[in-house]
Amino acid sequence: MIRIVREAPAEAGAREALLDLALGKRRRKKSSERLRENRLPAEELSFSAKLGNGRLIGTLRLWHVAAGKNCAALLLGPLAVHPSYQKRGIGSALMREAIAGAKALGHRAIVLVGDEPYYRRFGFSNALTPRLHMPGPFERNRLLALELVPHALADAHGMIAAAGEIAPLTPQKSTGIAGKLLTSRIRHAS
Repeated sequence: MIRIVREAPAEAGAREALLDLALGKRRRKKSSERLRENRLPAEELSFSAKLGNGRLIGTLRLWHVAAGKNCAALLLGPLAVHPSYQKRGIGSALMREAIAGAKALGHRAIVLVGDEPYYRRFGFSNALTPRLHMPGPFERNRLLALELVPHALADAHGMIAAAGEIAPLTPQKSTGIAGKLLTSRIRHAS
């Protein structure tokens, strides 16, 4: 039996390992990742697919973004299912749960970068994104959106930008001189 549940904070390591296995380490270089970097996912909109024994086999998160000026939206992704469990409807179940959750919480639109033939079944289309752009390189035909409220993206134009809560700085996430100083201070304080 597979259950779709809210992601638990303790799953962070298993989630990252699953993403690397299912999507490869190059996933970190994608434009979508720039929008998620150093941000917390949208509250109550991170989902896990688990086996009866609690093993994590699927993951999906939604993130706050600005779809151009004055247009709040969510960014979906990444969606990943363990290779041994793909083509069993787990990704679809995660998608349905995420869309229903976003709608129930009053969100108006969701954007993503992905394969339209897959995401079309959930109502996503690139017809809603011709005036939107991703930071960095992206394939125009793969920038898709779903309006949870009719005409929510009618005025959306410009660059999609990260929004939402900034993640607390941890030594693992710190970079550059400031990060090295923070890591050094933590080590010396121990």
